[in-house]
Order: sequence, then structure tokens, then C-alpha cells
Amino acid sequence: MYTPAITGSGVFTPSETITNAELVESFNAYVDIYNAENADQIAAGDLPAKDYSSEEFIFKASGINQRYVIDKTGILDPKVMHPLLRQRSDDEPSLMAEMALDAANKALTAAGKTAADVDAVICAASNLERAYPAVAIEIQNLLEINGFAFDMNVACSSATFGIQAAADMIRSGSIRSALVVCPEICSAHLEWRDRDCHFIFGDVATAVLIERSENAAGPYFEIKSTRCATDFSNNIRNNNGFLRRSRPDGVADRRDMQFMQNGRKVFKEVLPMVSAHIANQMADEGMQASDLKRLWLHQANKSMNDFIGKKVLGRTPEAGEQPNILQDYANTSSAGSIIAFSKYSDDLEDGDTGLICSFGAGYSVGSVIVQKHG
Repeated sequence: MYTPAITGSGVFTPSETITNAELVESFNAYVDIYNAENADQIAAGDLPAKDYSSEEFIFKASGINQRYVIDKTGILDPKVMHPLLRQRSDDEPSLMAEMALDAANKALTAAGKTAADVDAVICAASNLERAYPAVAIEIQNLLEINGFAFDMNVACSSATFGIQAAADMIRSGSIRSALVVCPEICSAHLEWRDRDCHFIFGDVATAVLIERSENAAGPYFEIKSTRCATDFSNNIRNNNGFLRRSRPDGVADRRDMQFMQNGRKVFKEVLPMVSAHIANQMADEGMQASDLKRLWLHQANKSMNDFIGKKVLGRTPEAGEQPNILQDYANTSSAGSIIAFSKYSDDLEDGDTGLICSFGAGYSVGSVIVQKHG
């Protein structure tokens, strides 16, 4: 049995940002157009008028100030309201693979390794831009990695589920190392015309290199324990898929073909599930709350993270104990907890212990207890 460790991490951040002010201006312009075009039905009571959004509403609901996106032009056009991306030929790298490549190379550099040291690639993301060939295999090809690769999707928990899969293979000795990459183009599955959620998501890609600890070239985080759980729920759902055109009204611009959630139910049901999940894992590992120096949580909503942090630690987390990147990146689905880990882990000292946790649609929750060495 080998000991798995995270030896490097990397983040690809798009160059374009959308502030709350820009988003509100665009959304409210869309509302004006919509209400004007449907004035007669609205006046007759057959259709409800759409309400304006505001910067105050967005920040209070989420804690988000801005988000990074691959394309802001289309999103901010009130007559488009979605990203406008160039059609790529099959001979070009896909957008997801290109993003993942950047993050993966940063993770390899941080670990002091090259692609020759990697045996597997797991592309773990909430949405993949095609069914096949696997995006992971394309990333493997671009990096010229010998071995194997596969895609996996557990929505916002994909990163931690991917880490567990890689860690288990390393423990068994079947591989020496694996890259777990999370390219998330969340702007493409968000309904920017829905006031309740138009501010939630952003785009990003992350990568972590997981190796046998004995092969680490520098400081590393030993993976002490991993745990995953799922419990089916329709409260976060997207009905888009390859069977869409085969069904009546399948190609219509339906609301359920983008991200949908019942936010109140999600908050009520997911938070106890996550808190109990972490508590049970820590108990099984003989850990106390005081043993945790840092929590790197899924970046979905500041109120959710504050609740979980307080439940896990038994008190309000102090500054730095539970870093948030939500205000800058928004919700980046599976990548959020890894962004937080990548940006706020170098300062931990030898022997310090922390926990990476992600949760979301499924429902799903994954957690990874790590300990710093070196």
C-alpha cells in the first residue's frame, strides 16, 4: 500500500470579468425589453412582469462581487444573454481541454514534475462539452501522457470524487500519479435571464497532481482520508442531454435545459448532510475540531460556508481558517474548493491538517482530509 499525496495544484483564470454592476445593468435592460414585448399579456394578468435585479440583492444572496468568464460580450448583451464562443474544428483543442492544459501545467510546475511522471488523467467536471471522445483523453494527448484517462461527473462534488478515485488507485499501486482536472465553463449552463440565479456562476479550470508521497519533490499534502456520499434529489437539475431532440418539444428553448435549483430546499437539506458527513469522517479518524487548521469548502454561497464552518469547528471560524474566493470567482462548481486550496495552503506548517470539501447536485458530498509535510 502506498500513501497518496497532493504535490501540486494550478488554476486557470479567464481574462474577462463581469462585475455585479455590469451584470445588473445588462439584466435590467433585458427586463425592460421583455416587459415591453409582453406588455399586453402582462396587463391582462396572463403573464407576470419580470423584476429588476440589484447589486445589493446579489451580494446579500450570495456574497459574490464579480465572476470570471470565457466571454462576457454575449452574456451582457440583453438580446443574447449567454456566452458567444467560436466554433472550433475537430482538429483543434477543445476549449475545456485548453483550459485544463493551462491548469495542469501549473500543477506540474508546482510539484516539480513533468507529464512523463503522470500515469492517469481524470477530467472531473459538472458539464462536459461533448459526449465522446472523452475530454480527459484529449487532455492526456495534449500533455503527451502515457497511461489512461477518463471523464467523470458528480456535479459540484466532481473534484473530491476525482481525488478519491486517484488516491485509491495510488494506494493500491496500480498507478504512480494522476492529474485531476476540473475545467468548468459554468457560464454556458447558467440561465442569465433568471433573476434568482443569474449571478451565481463563473468560469475557471483547476488541477491537482496526486502522487505517491515517497515520490514528492517538495512539500506535499498527505491524503489521510477520503469520503464520498450521494443521495438523490431533483432540487438541483439540468435536463439537457443527447436525447433532447428525440422527444416532443425537445429542441425548444425550455427553461429546464439550463441550471435550475430550489434554493431554499437545497439550503435546508444539503447543509445538515454535509455537516454530518464531515463530523462522521472526523470521528472515524479520531480527530477533534481543534485538529483542523483550515477548511477549503465548496464555494457556492457564503451563508452556506459560514454555516458549515461553524458546525464543523463548533464556533465561528477565525480569519483565514475558512478562506472564501467566492467574492471574486463566484460559484465555479467542482473547481471552487480547489481554487481555495490552491490559493490558501502554502502557509500551513509541517504537520498542519486541513479538509477539502465539496457538495452539490445529486445530492453529493465529498471530503478529503490532508496533512502538510515539509
